[in-house]
Amino acid sequence: MRRAVPPTDHVVVIGAGLAGLSAACHLLGAGRRVTLVERGEEPGGRAGRIRRGGYFFDTGPTVLTMPDLADEAFAAVGTSLREHVDLLPLHPAYRARFADGSTLDVHTDAQAMEAEVARFAGAREAAGYRELRHWLVRLHRAQMRRFIDTNFDSPWQLLTPDLARLAALGGFGRLAPRIGRHLRDERLQRVFSFQSLYAGVAPARALAAYAVIAYMDTVAGVWFPRGGMHALPRAMAAAAEAAGAAFRYGTTVEGLERRGSRVTAVLTDRGRIACDAVVLTPDLPATYRLLGRAPRRAVPLRFSPSAVVLHLGTDRTWPELAHHTLSFGHAWECTFDELTRAGRLMTDPSLLITNPTATDPSAAPAGRHTHYVLAPVPNTAIGPSATAWSGLAPGYRDHLLDVLEQRGLTGIGAAVEEERLVTPADWTAQGHAAGTPFSAAHTLAQTGPFRPRNLVRGLENAVLAGCGTTPGVGVPTVLISGKLAAARITGAAHPARTRRHPPAAAPPHPGSTVTAPSSSSTTGASHDGP
Repeated sequence: MRRAVPPTDHVVVIGAGLAGLSAACHLLGAGRRVTLVERGEEPGGRAGRIRRGGYFFDTGPTVLTMPDLADEAFAAVGTSLREHVDLLPLHPAYRARFADGSTLDVHTDAQAMEAEVARFAGAREAAGYRELRHWLVRLHRAQMRRFIDTNFDSPWQLLTPDLARLAALGGFGRLAPRIGRHLRDERLQRVFSFQSLYAGVAPARALAAYAVIAYMDTVAGVWFPRGGMHALPRAMAAAAEAAGAAFRYGTTVEGLERRGSRVTAVLTDRGRIACDAVVLTPDLPATYRLLGRAPRRAVPLRFSPSAVVLHLGTDRTWPELAHHTLSFGHAWECTFDELTRAGRLMTDPSLLITNPTATDPSAAPAGRHTHYVLAPVPNTAIGPSATAWSGLAPGYRDHLLDVLEQRGLTGIGAAVEEERLVTPADWTAQGHAAGTPFSAAHTLAQTGPFRPRNLVRGLENAVLAGCGTTPGVGVPTVLISGKLAAARITGAAHPARTRRHPPAAAPPHPGSTVTAPSSSSTTGASHDGP
């Protein structure tokens, strides 16, 4: 039996990011009264939005995969995702461009992708892709129920038949060699292993189990909400409010009132809010400050690499770009060493370039375009400090534009009309530990039951949600974290996965991915990641 919070009526959720909104919807569906306290003036947390000169920039995640997980939150309050959000399927899911000039369009349809791999690298690699896809599907099935969508009270809960299945699938080996068993072409290996960086670990060191992220990207399917990713938290907030949730925007949480082992109220700059339970979604350091304690760990938390994000509003775009484009440099292994060990900026960067106006022109004035350029960088614990970034930022911005120019985006510097640069200094100012929006890395010691728990020792009615706790980083997992937090309060042993409506997305391949999150909304940064 899973541990649960004693009976409750009124729950205060700190943070109206994706984790907090998911928790709120599931709590409302279970008959709880819910108040969300949000530092920002609107919902979203890291999945926020910047408006500049007629351009709209998503500040956080840029891709939605596995929309059925979002649909579960809507279903909990008697509606559906498709009633609130217009999901646009992305074909291709993204485009990979390599330093040798070759290009690969990544399709989630099996036949289309097999044909593309055959064109790109030959029949042998196409056969390897078929094997890899089959393995990814089996890997996802083995993990989802017992290892991702579950509340852990003890590592002993791992001892299920699914653990044996995962081991038999090679999930406890290393990711890069496992991908290499199916694909010999080094460029294809990159396409199916770079996702481990989202989890904060290099492919050579990541568990093969984290290929489940590649499943989300390359098998399950990728969507973009019309109006941008920020449309998702806006819609979730509207559904929660219609179901009775109260929102306190522009309100900063300053402390928790406690009586014995219970939190009795949330203390804000606008007054006291009495509660029977509290869900905390800020980044871990901010949450632990509110709680007045951090859990003891044998080994200190290790944090994922950070990111620099350059938001550009331009008077043109480039035909080389898809909605999402991965621009790989020549370097590969040394890139991860720079990011995760040496603490240096990538000498030959691999970049994610997102062009939302390729799918939804409403993000920019007529004839204009938005571009989101993400460059992984070391976090501030091992790389340049937040203070150092204040001096590094202008030069690094120019360097990124030079790299893009050299890789075929001719004239990009002159095309810029509006821009915003986000660096680890900004993530630090928003309360993110180690200056990274990706929170704690998914090392073996920080995965599953070994990740910071969503229950708080010594407090019987406080629960955590977001990417710093279980199950981890990314839009799908952050949505699950909110559901799991709600289950702790409602006492659900297995959070319901049954929808009250048909699946949210009409296309045949539901899915999602993760990118760099952005601005925080509560006392600290909300957990809702990329």
